[in-house]
Amino acid sequence: MKKLTSRILHLVLTAAVLFGCVLSAPVPAYAANPEQMDVHFIDVGQGDATLVTCGGHAMLIDAGDDTKGTAIQNYLQKQKISKLDYLILTHPDADHIGGAPVIITKFAIGKVFVSNFEKDNKTYQKLMQSLDDKRLKALTPTVNSKYTLGTASITILAPGDTYDNPNDASIALLLKNGNRSFLFTGDAGEDAENDMLKTGIDISADVYKVGHHGSKYSTSQDFFKAIDPFYAVISCGEGNSYGHPHAETLNTLRTNGVMVYRTDEEGTIIATTDGKSISFNVPASESWKAGEPTGGSADSAKSSAGAKTDTATSTRKAAPATIQPKPSGDSGQPAAPAASDPAPAQTQKETAPAVEEKPQESTPAVTSELTYVLNVKTKKFHRPSCHSLPTTNRQDSSESRESIISQGYEPCKNCKP
Repeated sequence: MKKLTSRILHLVLTAAVLFGCVLSAPVPAYAANPEQMDVHFIDVGQGDATLVTCGGHAMLIDAGDDTKGTAIQNYLQKQKISKLDYLILTHPDADHIGGAPVIITKFAIGKVFVSNFEKDNKTYQKLMQSLDDKRLKALTPTVNSKYTLGTASITILAPGDTYDNPNDASIALLLKNGNRSFLFTGDAGEDAENDMLKTGIDISADVYKVGHHGSKYSTSQDFFKAIDPFYAVISCGEGNSYGHPHAETLNTLRTNGVMVYRTDEEGTIIATTDGKSISFNVPASESWKAGEPTGGSADSAKSSAGAKTDTATSTRKAAPATIQPKPSGDSGQPAAPAASDPAPAQTQKETAPAVEEKPQESTPAVTSELTYVLNVKTKKFHRPSCHSLPTTNRQDSSESRESIISQGYEPCKNCKP
């Protein structure tokens, strides 16, 4: 009976994705009466800046590079923000802290959280000077410490250690409002992700702000499986020199049925939740286009993944006016997409289904024409649309069925490739 119930739930979720429905899950007693929470993934080109508002309270996670400070200021002011309860600067790379001095100067701020990794450069020194000028003390939060933002809760997941590169020292946090959750990990790489898993904290989330702008050195398989997201948001600049997002990350998202939203394609992205359902102001991306590095990529080696310089800039938009405020009516809800746009398919996470139970895409992988998916451990091979695709020990193949069988693989009994 339990297996049958799970199967019925899976079919309902699949239908919701196909027909653009928004599902609402029951809200437990402890999460009753949540206020509306809006999460603005602001388009700052190749960088990060996320505004979260809930019940008259506001938090900013990262602030883009030093060319985006005024643009972010303008965006916040158009949202009628005068005070930030929290300014969280995940790590000291220029594309995350460069715009922070403007924000610190122009807004009242309650708490400032910074990484435990310090840099000896002008961008970091300017940040520290702006904090001194406002007599603000920056702190590094401890793992599993908790804070509130209106009816939303914030749980700190990292950093729980010291690291040799700033990316792994990123502050990571889980944001929950009612029965809905968002995960932010800065530019944390696989080592930091493994350390987060070791804490034993439940990191499952409906929306995953994809680590390190979609770099292949983040979103490791075990970490992704623990998140088990329905939605993913990638913040990166169009034509960026790092090649973000990487094909490996896009393949992980695509083959697990995750709906992806990208600032390089859609500009500022706004997710709205009442604690029971989640909606977006734009449709999900359908391009699955990986970035193409144009030289100077800091992803050239895992040990220095994403060690961006102080001159990191975006090729998408530079003027403050290009960051558009949230379209809204009298109700404050995001405006619907234009009639010419496809309606965004919406679905909601229920009781943390396993990754294998998610609706699967039957389309090719990003890098090449995908014919089958191999499990190199069990020696089984599957159709790309199979509901029991492996998330580990996986290898994508464009070889023929006969060739794969000749290598000792057996067809999956479920999808019968």
